[in-house]
Amino acid sequence: MGLSLFTGSTMDLSPGAAIVNSLSQGQRKLAAIMFTDMVGYTALGQRDELLSLALVDEQRGLVRKILPRHNGREIKTIGDAFLVVFASALEASRCAYDIQVAAREFNASKQSDKRFHLRIGLHLGDVLESGGDVSGDAVNVASRVEPLAEEDGVCLTRQVYDQILNKTDLSLIFLGAKTLKNVMAPLEVYKMEMPWESKDSARGATLDRRRVAVLPFANMSPNPDDEFFSDGMTEELISALSKIEQVEVISRTSVMLYKKAPKPIKEVAKELEAGTVIEGSVRKSGNKLRVTVQMIDASRDKHLWADSYDRELDDVFEVQSDISKRVSEALQTRMLKEGPGAEKPPASVESYTSYLRAVQLVYQDSTESLKAAVDLLERATSNDPGFAKAYAGLSWAWARLALGHVDWELAVDKAESAARRAIQLDPNLAEAHAALARVFSYRDRFDEELVEAERAVNINPNLAEGFSILGLYYATLGRLDEGYKHMSKAHELDPLSLAFYFPVVAQLSGREAEALEVLERWKTVYPRNPSVYAALSGFYMAKGDLATAQRVQDAGIEVDPTDGGLLTNQGLIYAFTQRKAEAEKTLEAIDREEVEAARLYGQVRVYAGLGRLDDAFRALDRQAEIHSWDALILTLPLFEAMRKDPRFAVFCAKAGLPYRQT
Repeated sequence: MGLSLFTGSTMDLSPGAAIVNSLSQGQRKLAAIMFTDMVGYTALGQRDELLSLALVDEQRGLVRKILPRHNGREIKTIGDAFLVVFASALEASRCAYDIQVAAREFNASKQSDKRFHLRIGLHLGDVLESGGDVSGDAVNVASRVEPLAEEDGVCLTRQVYDQILNKTDLSLIFLGAKTLKNVMAPLEVYKMEMPWESKDSARGATLDRRRVAVLPFANMSPNPDDEFFSDGMTEELISALSKIEQVEVISRTSVMLYKKAPKPIKEVAKELEAGTVIEGSVRKSGNKLRVTVQMIDASRDKHLWADSYDRELDDVFEVQSDISKRVSEALQTRMLKEGPGAEKPPASVESYTSYLRAVQLVYQDSTESLKAAVDLLERATSNDPGFAKAYAGLSWAWARLALGHVDWELAVDKAESAARRAIQLDPNLAEAHAALARVFSYRDRFDEELVEAERAVNINPNLAEGFSILGLYYATLGRLDEGYKHMSKAHELDPLSLAFYFPVVAQLSGREAEALEVLERWKTVYPRNPSVYAALSGFYMAKGDLATAQRVQDAGIEVDPTDGGLLTNQGLIYAFTQRKAEAEKTLEAIDREEVEAARLYGQVRVYAGLGRLDDAFRALDRQAEIHSWDALILTLPLFEAMRKDPRFAVFCAKAGLPYRQT
């Protein structure tokens, strides 16, 4: 295929001669720098010095034949490495491609021990020649980019990418922002996909390209505190793309895991079962905004399109809209029609910025972060009273605060007020209906919960939270198969989210193998989360495998010996194994829990396990008053004896549950 893969004709020799003459006069010039390196050369030299020297000679002969075709000027060799300058980034890219193709052809006719493999790095920057050598930061960057390339591969910086975009038919895959040794600021790096890579990967193409994952956008802003903006871009794109018909978008919880633990695209795609991946970066400086984005066919690790946006900060909403339309076109789907369902952008960037900061804080889920989020969201709604999504976020923050952080009734009242205001402003905002459904679930208003949850998923079929609320609604009423169906959909949309009721409902509805698979996957992804161990030990207790449950407990206690869920489970294991004295000591520890809802949760369970029904019902009655009873109380085997007691009918009447005597 050779140069036919690149558009444009071969450059005349005169530009190459011009840069050589300029450099020889000691003038600073913009040049494309290529740095090559043989993979494993040092180790080979220690094993077989003669062979390593012979391969270096073969490599030098091959490279030197190709350089003149692209006006490349060999500055020097450093052992097995080449330092080369070019008049243009396009010529450098063409040359790098040709070198790797030629090396591939050379190796095809050789035995494995007679082959050599190269890595190539490309950068565009300012250089200065002195005595026939070149120096400068650009040379250093090229040498640092080269090790990022795979064997037989080419990596290039954003500076090169910008020059060759739309001038080459090769795929250029965004690898993210990389921190390089002795380079102060992170650099955006791309990989040149070689022909043999696309052929190899195409053989395994099985992922559904209409299932989309938006990976966390890299923060390229000079101020690290602006990271909230790149996270906000990620979240807003997920929200916007979820409105595209016939497209399934992975929820935020799952994709944000790859922010601190990035993985290769193929691995991410496999874990999320996503056939299309979107990634990019955001640079915010004052009121200037630069957004880069790339859409990748994950099955083939091949980019579908890429673009950059240099705009004013006020144009951020237009950028998000344009990216959404590009995704829709690339997937050959159509956007939802504009009209009543179109989301109204905020009136000011200031309000939007407060909203983005708040969302980041809500996910931290501590008392301090949630209160700070409430302050920011109240500021956003004060500055922009028509900002419906900020009201929905405010409801979400207050609902989180209700779970043991502040007074229950106060928080739920605030959550309901904010959700209703969001719906009043935008009746077609799915997040607002989900927020109100959550409030109704907190207040045991099941009929209204169902109506709002169904509205949420009808408006946005990609809203995992809506399906999760729907699933819990049905499971709470004892309709486990219907609950499983909706929870399974939520899990499909957000496969790495810790929705702890899902494996319990799966197990109760006869899907034990799936429940265990989900829990084991969570343990792999969240090895330091004690709640995962509590859920897994609960699974084995439900099976009657108390020995395995105890082993899981022990592993969880090593992670966090103070976790309330593990403490409650330990009390149950003691109760089930007739170690009543140890169970009583566990209850004493549970009684010291400051948060009432957490204290009652442990009490009702351990008392039920011990058969102390009077104490269990006292705790359950208080749970009914504050709406904190276990959502699966109608079906969990642990509560079977309580369900046979006449007092259970009284509880069901208080909670609004259907009563079925067992």
